[in-house]
Amino acid sequence: MPVDAALVRTFHALADPLRLEILGRLAAAPSGVTELARGLPITRQGTAKHLAVLREAGLVTAASEGRESVYRVQAATASAAARWLEAASAAWDTQLGLLKAAAEASEPPAR
Repeated sequence: MPVDAALVRTFHALADPLRLEILGRLAAAPSGVTELARGLPITRQGTAKHLAVLREAGLVTAASEGRESVYRVQAATASAAARWLEAASAAWDTQLGLLKAAAEASEPPAR
């Protein structure tokens, strides 16, 4: 399974619990920084920094609406990460199945 820089950035961005929280909120509805910062244990500036990481990873987009940028989930990037995880899971399932078969084949006969 090839791993490129974009995939690494995606998983890095998803590795932080606050960024996952922000992404979940954006999946429910597009929002600005001020609205997203409400209820988070960080400042508005901290929220903006997390959004910058998500944006650099391609997980969110921003568009100016009035005086604030509104952020939206970029589903294509998340879909690419999901496809990689599905392929990794299938590979592990295959390897574990082969290991199980080998272990069962080498068991000594029951007495």
